[in-house]
Amino acid sequence: MKIKEMPVENRPRERLQKLGEQALSDAELLAIILQKGTKQDNVIDLSNKLLAKFKLGELSKLSLTELQVINGIGPAKAMQIKALFELNKRIKVNDNSLVFSSAKIVFDFLSPKLSGLDKEHFIVLLLDSKNKLIKEELISIGTLNASLIHPREIFKPAIKESANSIILVHNHPSGDCTPSKNDEKITELLKQTSTTINIPIIDHIIISKNSYYSFQEKKLFLD
Repeated sequence: MKIKEMPVENRPRERLQKLGEQALSDAELLAIILQKGTKQDNVIDLSNKLLAKFKLGELSKLSLTELQVINGIGPAKAMQIKALFELNKRIKVNDNSLVFSSAKIVFDFLSPKLSGLDKEHFIVLLLDSKNKLIKEELISIGTLNASLIHPREIFKPAIKESANSIILVHNHPSGDCTPSKNDEKITELLKQTSTTINIPIIDHIIISKNSYYSFQEKKLFLD
């Protein structure tokens, strides 16, 4: 059944206008983004097929090519989906109300960016006195090594931005968030430096696709 053949009260746009976006299903919201279906499937059916194959959280991590495995999702629709999730990431980055008060908040903030990468990325979150983000700083890409992660590279931006404290974050592409001996060595080295220059390290968090480890809480969490 084509969208225009559906009762008006069941069409996604009309439902959003009448009930608000919170009342719509994931498929209906996605249908509004995609706008059009195919000869075989209306846009809601197409959205349902996409969500049946991939969970909503997985869509943001898919490449343009991977999105197009569903018949009816061509380059244009794939780009619409990619643009949607990229805007969502940027909104999070610019959310000045976000307070980094737990490892879970850090995981939710950085997981969309880090969990799908095939190399380790080491990031420092520079925070103000209220634990709000001043700046996100990428320090290195590649396997972590104590000789590469020098305290100078960590604390130089923190001093420059007058950060009150910092949070260390890196990903494990393997999916296992258990800290390695090298992770522990780097954490201890940086904590010693943080004490000397009086810029506390609130936590060091290791992120993978569905889990994270907090050095502060000394615990592995499954999302």
